Amino acid sequence: MTEQLHPLVFDGHNDVLLKLYRAGGVSAAASFLTGCPGAVDVPSAKAGGFGGGFFAVYVPSPTDLSLKFEEMTKPEYQLVLPDAIDWADAAPVVMAQAAILFEMERIGALKICRTVADIRAALASGVMAAIFHIEGAEGIDPDLHTLDVLYHAGLRSIGPVWSRPTIFGEGVPFRYPSSPDIGGGLTEAGVRLVKRCNDLKIMLDLSHLNEAGFWDVARISDAPLVATHSNAHVICPHSRNLTDMQLAAIRESDGMVGLNFAVAFLRDDGKMLADVPLTQMLRHLDHLIEHVGEDRVGLGSDYDGAVVPEDVTSCAGLPALRAAMIQHGYGKALVAKLCHENWLRVLEKTWGA
Repeated sequence: MTEQLHPLVFDGHNDVLLKLYRAGGVSAAASFLTGCPGAVDVPSAKAGGFGGGFFAVYVPSPTDLSLKFEEMTKPEYQLVLPDAIDWADAAPVVMAQAAILFEMERIGALKICRTVADIRAALASGVMAAIFHIEGAEGIDPDLHTLDVLYHAGLRSIGPVWSRPTIFGEGVPFRYPSSPDIGGGLTEAGVRLVKRCNDLKIMLDLSHLNEAGFWDVARISDAPLVATHSNAHVICPHSRNLTDMQLAAIRESDGMVGLNFAVAFLRDDGKMLADVPLTQMLRHLDHLIEHVGEDRVGLGSDYDGAVVPEDVTSCAGLPALRAAMIQHGYGKALVAKLCHENWLRVLEKTWGA
């Protein structure tokens, strides 16, 4: 990497595995090395100083994304959540996407990291560092046997829900304007999941949990509270964003928030439109830093899973965001924290290594 591409970005969320799953599965993994449509691949990462991040396994619903995004361009919207997905239907998709991640490691596209030492070594060597993450625990059975097996396969982070319900809790729907306080909290199975993740030192991602579920995790968990890809509700009053009370709880737990690049969660008007200046991203960063502290904020792009601002449509555009941070007045030390150091700090505290 050339000097201007430092510090490297370690990112809180991408949907590369879903992209490759839809493009052909394991057979599509090789395209990640040479260049594939979308926001993240090896050539784009080298161009933009993208060092890696959380690679999400996500079980899609049969939803027309174009209709969803069109609805989210209206002044107000309330999307109907997809139905819950049974474990028997979700588990094969989870295994298929995990197999893509393992194939990407086999061909040398990335390194699956199980410790912070693994991440540091990968960043230092120029190999993309990947955390095996699950977004929505539909593929985990009520007895949590699947969780244990996947942990031994390298799983180190999980979100109990995406925005649809699971046996573990309720996700927050896509509504604007709206509070995240929609629906009930964790189920008994959800409480067991949180405690087992604490035992295994699997990080819990609260990004898609509704507010009741968030406070249940805050009460039960002994780990830092982390939202890998969420923004400030006071700036964009979307149901997916975090209130100042939630940010205070994250700060108290010494947790972490990753700035989501998805434009509907950045814009004041909540619209899924890409004409968002980098200054709007900096407004959210300013607020997050003010409320959780400069050691607890990072980036959580949602690349390959959302409409993002025109200046950073792929990870090749990340130098523009770094430059905007410097121009905004962030010092080099703070930019390094935001780009990757804060993620390593909270992971070390969560994983213990």
